[in-house]
Amino acid sequence: MQEQSPRELVFDVTQEADGGYTAECLGHDIFTQGASWSELRYNVREALEAYCFDSPLPESVRLHLVRDELLALA
Repeated sequence: MQEQSPRELVFDVTQEADGGYTAECLGHDIFTQGASWSELRYNVREALEAYCFDSPLPESVRLHLVRDELLALA
């Protein structure tokens, strides 16, 4: 019996101080990074293919970027 893949995996993405990005999959031990958004997207796909080498890939991946920015008003 073939293992079911999740329909969607969610990665919590953080923009680093140097401008790069890190991504951590919620609920699975998948972590990757990239110097640019396009590199991060490529690396997420590559990390998923390695993680799911013997099971089906999810139907979609959500990259959830939360930007934490402090504005000084004084």
